[in-house]
Amino acid sequence: MNVHTPDRRTMHAALELACRAPSVHNTQPWRWRIADHSVHLYADESRLLPATDPTGRELVISCGAALHHARVAFASVGWRTDVHRLPNPGQPLHLASIEFARPGSVPDDVVALASAIASRHTDRRPFLPAPVPDAVLDRLETAAILNDAMLTAVDTEPALRELVVAMSQINELQRDDTGYRSELAVWAGRRLGAVDGVPASALRGVDAASRPVLGRDFSPAGRGDLAVPPIDDGALLAVLSTMVDDRHSWLCAGEALSAVLLVATAAGLASCTLSQVGEVPMIRDVIRTAVLDGAGEPQLLLRLGWPVTTSYPAPLSPRRRLAEVVDRLPLD
Repeated sequence: MNVHTPDRRTMHAALELACRAPSVHNTQPWRWRIADHSVHLYADESRLLPATDPTGRELVISCGAALHHARVAFASVGWRTDVHRLPNPGQPLHLASIEFARPGSVPDDVVALASAIASRHTDRRPFLPAPVPDAVLDRLETAAILNDAMLTAVDTEPALRELVVAMSQINELQRDDTGYRSELAVWAGRRLGAVDGVPASALRGVDAASRPVLGRDFSPAGRGDLAVPPIDDGALLAVLSTMVDDRHSWLCAGEALSAVLLVATAAGLASCTLSQVGEVPMIRDVIRTAVLDGAGEPQLLLRLGWPVTTSYPAPLSPRRRLAEVVDRLPLD
């Protein structure tokens, strides 16, 4: 047994948790390569969405979320990770390398975050009206900061109005884009047996009251199957941003997204990531001005709130088998 690297069973379990990370349209655009003393994360360009994500921003953000999930998973079983981001300029798809060391102990909060990985999922329905407590919001903001990003709550009526208008404009522009509609129809609304994409069971069904919920328009994918609670949406909206807008920042944005979502899940909150704010440049400019006071680069919008789960449970989305995303598993 190699005392400097997790054994095969530990590696397998940690990477399975890492692959529970959120990704744009559940494309799961990552590949893991295991070396003798390290693990390497690569972007899988075959899963790029050319109409939705032509620059690869959301692909890299998705991989960043998987990277943070992996960091949490390894830490929860006693392995500290030393991450080198974008370690090889000559290989732009090589996003990170992870090396290992044994820590003195495993903090309780790390175990809680690892447990949250198994239950975290996107909930596109209305949330209960009860507000997110300030103490929880503080923890979410800290989680983003610790991963080189910022989380900014949309807490004024003018900013909220600007955001609602901006999201409506995004949906309108994308509805008029034939390539985008076709791509969405391929990746969303999938039925039983699919191991990727957005399942119909995770898309909102018919709401008899037609209550508005801020989010992506999935209508090109057909009707969803998820029951909608009879409530008005009480979600907190928050913008996840970085100081600059480059590949390294996209990777950090993904890590921050994972951190925020896991802290939220551990606190009992539901969440929905609205990645389309990064898909239309002029809308990013509006959000930068209206929410960030002109500073920072908007990467994602998050809806956070208290879920209705007893009568309206939401299923987990499927994931590909580990063998499909890992090049080699080490022998003990």
